[in-house]
Amino acid sequence: MIPDDPFHAGLLGGAIFCVVLAIAGGVLTRIGDWYHALRKPAWKPPDWAFGPIWTLVFFCLTFAIAHSWAEASPGQRRLLLVALAVNGILNIAWSGIFFIMRNPPLALAELAVFWISIMAVIIVMSGISLAAVLFTLPYIAWVSAAGVLNYQIVRLNRP
Repeated sequence: MIPDDPFHAGLLGGAIFCVVLAIAGGVLTRIGDWYHALRKPAWKPPDWAFGPIWTLVFFCLTFAIAHSWAEASPGQRRLLLVALAVNGILNIAWSGIFFIMRNPPLALAELAVFWISIMAVIIVMSGISLAAVLFTLPYIAWVSAAGVLNYQIVRLNRP
């Protein structure tokens, strides 16, 4: 049953969105011999840290969605849903391109579009709720760091 109160409805929708992203990303992230053989920068976080970091990012994003949903007009909600849908597809696609296709250069190009989609979500939220924008900052920060890491992997593994 969908809660009557918009904040809790947004919280439920945000949680479902983030759980779907986490499961899809987990299924598509295959850390095996290929990944371990890649040269990576010394500053790369340890593999075990990615799960907890993404959990924190998705927890914050859930609250961002809840705050924006609670304060949005019907038109803003439609725009938010479109921005989140595009972002979700790009989020999932990055893992598939990097880990399943084993194509870090293409993943880096896709990540640029993915990053822009996060900015689009932030722009939509900025017209709705400052709290939502603040809760989204860990997402853009983490994907930015992932972009730098992806770039370094491409650079360090050129033939």
